[in-house]
Amino acid sequence: MSISILGGGAFGTALAISLSRDGRPVTLWARDTSAMRGENTRRLPGHAFPASLRVTDDLALAARAETLLIATPMQQLAGFLAEKQTLFRRKTLVACCKGVDLTTGLGPAEIISRTVSSAIPAILSGPSFAVDIAAGLPTALTLAVKDGKALQAELSTANLRLYRSTDLVGVELGGALKNVVAIACGIAMGTGLGESARAALMTRGYAEMQRFAALKGAQPNTLAGLSGFGDLALTCTSEKSRNYAFGLALGRGITPHSGTTVEGKATAKAVSNTAKNAEIDMPIADMVVAVIDQHITIGEAAEMLLSRPLKEE
Repeated sequence: MSISILGGGAFGTALAISLSRDGRPVTLWARDTSAMRGENTRRLPGHAFPASLRVTDDLALAARAETLLIATPMQQLAGFLAEKQTLFRRKTLVACCKGVDLTTGLGPAEIISRTVSSAIPAILSGPSFAVDIAAGLPTALTLAVKDGKALQAELSTANLRLYRSTDLVGVELGGALKNVVAIACGIAMGTGLGESARAALMTRGYAEMQRFAALKGAQPNTLAGLSGFGDLALTCTSEKSRNYAFGLALGRGITPHSGTTVEGKATAKAVSNTAKNAEIDMPIADMVVAVIDQHITIGEAAEMLLSRPLKEE
């Protein structure tokens, strides 16, 4: 099985390094390869490319592989697939991005299915930082695909352990929704509300994740796994998380860096709109959207959450 990774960001680069570390030929495609001379000096410096890793800016060349891991930002996925869909026909397309498309409200698996109907959609998600994967540190992820034993074996490495699931909806939503909670936790910590408040937000945010996932038909236990609870725990407690760091900056009154991809911003808006239309209660997601859009202050958001009617857990 031949493998290419499409997307030269930190996560795509880390996956390419891990998959090629044992000498297996792997291709990494990026729009701009000028910063890739033995390592990705722009996105993942200090992690050398194995000899068997080939870097190219020729998408047609990279797309010759049977399995394509797509590591583009979530909000660019639909356009990327639509623009070059003839290259992706009858391929196994593994989405490595997390989020919900702001325009359509769809997750990556559904976007793949609708855009390239002949392709086999899959999702790779879970608690992971690119620097850990690239450094060869132990990492466990969930691979969601309808029939994936062979793919699971092919994408597992010495440091990358994959668990298999057939619940594509649950796995993609776990990876998407935890980013919204991470922004909320970052805001709380940046404002100085404390670790107890963060724990409360994680727990109640997890309840919101479960409600939304049930609405979309996810299996009940999926979000208790790596792609839900596991990813939530990591993303809400580390400044390596772009979403948590974004919330932290907001809480501290600092303008977040505009060049960093923060998928939770668009996801929060998409799921908040969907939840309102379905009459699903998601107060944390609603508050994140209101704060980002500057409709309310952080202090007002905290007051609104704390003043909600008392109820059973």
